[in-house]
Amino acid sequence: MDLKLKDEFLVKWKKYFGETDLPFVFFYSKTKGDTPLFNSPPGWSCLICELAKVRKGESMAYNETNLKCGGARRYTGYSKEMRTNFEYFLSYGIPGEMEGERYLRTPEMVKKIMQEMKTIIADEQFLLFKRWDKLEEQDEPDAVIFITTPDVLSGLFTLCNFDQEDGMGVMAPFGSGCGTLINRVYFEKDKENPKAVLGMFDVSARPCVPKDTLSLAIPMKKFTRMIGYMDESFLITESWQKVQNRI
Repeated sequence: MDLKLKDEFLVKWKKYFGETDLPFVFFYSKTKGDTPLFNSPPGWSCLICELAKVRKGESMAYNETNLKCGGARRYTGYSKEMRTNFEYFLSYGIPGEMEGERYLRTPEMVKKIMQEMKTIIADEQFLLFKRWDKLEEQDEPDAVIFITTPDVLSGLFTLCNFDQEDGMGVMAPFGSGCGTLINRVYFEKDKENPKAVLGMFDVSARPCVPKDTLSLAIPMKKFTRMIGYMDESFLITESWQKVQNRI
């Protein structure tokens, strides 16, 4: 991690977004360094809920042993398994056996979407989460994640498109909370022109984030470019000042 870039963003973020919460990052690493393994409590588990601690500044590491949520394990690359009859679970269920979440109309639609989703290969690596101000020189973020309000998102979204001739710098695919925060953006990170991923539309995971927020996950390659554009973008205009005044 370029610490000059880290500090540059901190200065510009405060200049244009005030005291808005900082983003956090994720990355895979063969070692976890000083980052503590998350102590997963027994019972129900949701990665999105657990990441609330990271947003408050607590760095956390996961591996194949302490990441308990089955969906998160699949979307982060620690498992290829899928719950039995998942296509019915995500659609209309099985009468007398399983209540469906009804997020997609038919089991066939679920199967098609799952077949098209790529699988991360974690290779016994650790998955680390750190807030931006906690980053160290040895860290190599894959993506930067904001969980924030519409006014802030409007600025980030516009900055994501600042250098896009097609105006398509952001995508909003269907998926779980962890699917859009991690899986989708992970497979954008090495592209020549990666897209950011707008997310947290997952109804099941919404209770884990503040009610007036969505997420925006930005590949580090794209985010680095965005930092460089901030001082020449709309952020220096009166239009943004009006929005900034109420953030």
